[in-house]
Parts: sequence; structure tokens; C-alpha cells
Amino acid sequence: MAPRAEPPDGGWGWMVVLSAFFQSALVFGVLRSFGVFFVELVAAFEEQAARVSWIASIGIAVQQFGSPVGSALSTKYGPRPVVMAGGILAASGMLLASLATSLTHLYLSIGLLSGSGWALTFTPTMACLSRYFSRRRSLATGLALTGVGLSSFAFAPLFQWLVSRYAWRGALLLVSALSLHLVACGALLRPLSLREDPVTGGPGTQLTSLLHHGPFLRYAAALTLINTGYFIPYVHLMAHLQDLDWDPLSAAFLLSVAAISDLVGRVASGWLGDAVPGPVARLLMLWTTLTGVSLALFPVARAPTVLMALAVAYGFTSGALTPVAFSVLPELVGTGRIYCGLGLVQMVESIGGLLGAPLSGYLRDVTGNYTVSFVVAGAFLLAGSAILITLPRFCSSASTSKPRDLVTEAVDTKVSLTKEGLGED
Repeated sequence: MAPRAEPPDGGWGWMVVLSAFFQSALVFGVLRSFGVFFVELVAAFEEQAARVSWIASIGIAVQQFGSPVGSALSTKYGPRPVVMAGGILAASGMLLASLATSLTHLYLSIGLLSGSGWALTFTPTMACLSRYFSRRRSLATGLALTGVGLSSFAFAPLFQWLVSRYAWRGALLLVSALSLHLVACGALLRPLSLREDPVTGGPGTQLTSLLHHGPFLRYAAALTLINTGYFIPYVHLMAHLQDLDWDPLSAAFLLSVAAISDLVGRVASGWLGDAVPGPVARLLMLWTTLTGVSLALFPVARAPTVLMALAVAYGFTSGALTPVAFSVLPELVGTGRIYCGLGLVQMVESIGGLLGAPLSGYLRDVTGNYTVSFVVAGAFLLAGSAILITLPRFCSSASTSKPRDLVTEAVDTKVSLTKEGLGED
């Protein structure tokens, strides 16, 4: 394939968007709806909430911590075979989980095996999508990630119905069949060659460069804090509502309302990210701050109408921050290093994904309710938004659709990694 000077901003890229749409649904839609299984597993294994929370947390952490492996394999072999192999692993993990007789089995099957499959699917696909778009990158990312909102809207009541009909084991067996469709999504990916690729070097050179890139490291730290609190409602909101004497179907409906709002937020944020001049990081800081505030207010709400309003607010802002979070990274590191950069960011922020839900469950076990859990989750997001202010050109009014000569920077990195100010601008 002849290298292109610039991303095509369309063409086969829209098929990559379609693939990413279904992949985001089959990965994070399942994770976001895991709260339905959470309540059932606590009762089935008679374990504390903190221990059961580790199932989803290990899956999220392995998906993110293993992302550099998926990125490195995609750089060498292309994203198509890597994603197809990941789909098989994800489906196999859910299949084995339906046969589990202890929490350890669920840690290994859903957490480790399915998590490894998700690591090989999501990050390579999103990196491939970022290489196909430049001017319309935020919109394309927002459209792709609407799969999370749509699937969360559909999966929460669907999984609740499956559990009531076939019990949690039969429901996990059907989730395994759904996950197998990741193989078909991987077949849609077509690698794209850009002229800057040979200059940016291999995975080792890119990794070394990124580890000396100050803004990239600060951005990774911010996303780690954001990730610590981001998934808390999708793991524990249903249990919180049942503590307030909500029936399971009504609680699942509230999650579906949040998912619809999430969907609207992703599309709106994707459009704004391309339409509003200036750094995309400012939009990310705005959405992150509003998400943290809405999270912290959840324990205060008691009336159904107030809880519904908070669910709409949280769904919109948490959905809105996702596409711009992916769009900020190419502005910092360039499209030539997007595979390695995205994989490394996902690995670092896995710390937050690993600790967030168990910390929330532990606080619930200690205090007897989820008040402190949601307040702490909101505080993590607010801390992450504060770090985003330190990114380069945050206060600039000029558009930053292209980073400063990062290709030249990559060449300089091969010569010396000790130059002053490497990548600071």
C-alpha cells in the first residue's frame, strides 16, 4: 500500500468507524452493564461487595494494562489478525465464566481471559481509526463510541431479563455468543500506511520517546485519575439504588436512561470537538469537571425525579468526555505514534480501572452505604481535570489539529534522549 501524506478523512475510514462502533458496544457495553451480574454474584457466592467488584476491575485493568501488547502486535502484523484473535479470547472467557464455581474462576475467566481479548480489540481499533481521520477525528471517534451508549441502553435491561429467565450462568453463556462477533469486527479493519511511519521508528523507539515526553506523561496521569472514578456508577449504582429500595427493573431502567444521555453526549461532544476552535483538552476538562460534580451529588439525591436528572447529567457528561479524550492524544504525540501512545496510556490508566470499583466496594462495606464511595469517585475526576490545565497551549485560542513537528522530534529522539525540552511544546 502506497503511503499517504495525510489521513484520508473518510473512505474506508467509515468502515473502521462501523467496526469500532460494534467493538465498543461488545467491550464497554458489557462492562457497563455488569452491575446486573454484580448483585446476582454477591448472592450466589455469599461474598462481600469488595471481593465481587474485583471481577470487573480485573477485566478493565487487564484490558488497559495489556493494551501495549495489542498495540505492538498491531504495529508488526496489522490490526486485523490481532483484533480477530482478541474476539476469540473474549468469547472464551465468558463461556468459561458460565461454568465457574468460585470467584477465583471468575477472576481468571472474565478478568484475565476476556480482559486479554478486550486488550487485543479495543485499543488497536481506536488507534486505526485515529489514523484514518484528522479534521473530523473527534466526530468519527464520537460516532464510533456511541456503540457504548446504545449497548448500555440495550444490555442493562436485556441482561436483567436473561438473568431472570436463564439465571446468571445462562446469561453469561449468551454474552459469550455476543462477544464472538468481535471476530467479524476485526475483519473490517484495513491497515493504513502514512509517510511519517518510517520516521517515527519501531515500537521501542516510540516508547522511549513517549516516556521522555512531559505533556504525554501528565496526560496519562490525568486519565488515570479520571478512570478511577469513571466506572463506579456502572458497577455500583444499581446496588446503591437497591439500598434505596428500588426494584431491579426500575434500577436497570435508570441505567438505560443514563445510557441514552451518554449516547447524545458522545455525538454532541464529537461535533463540538471539531467545530470549536482551540485545544480539545479544554473541552475534556469541562466534561470531566461536570462528570465529577454529578458523581459527588448522587448520594444526596433521594427522590426518583432527582436521581433521574442526575443520571441524565452524568450520562451526558461522561459520554461527552470520551471522544475528546481520544482526540487529545494525536494532538500531543502525532498520528505516527498513536498505536504506541494509546497503548501506553491505556496501560497506565489501568491502575485507576483496577482500584476504582474495589475501593468503592470497600468504602461501602466500611460505611454501610455508597455515600463516601460516590463522593470519592467524583473527587478523582476533579483531580484529573485539574491536571489537564497544565497541558501545552491549553489557554491558546488557535486550533491544534496538528501537533508541532513531532516527526522531526522522533528523529531527534533516536539521536539523543537528553535534549532539553523534548516534546514540551
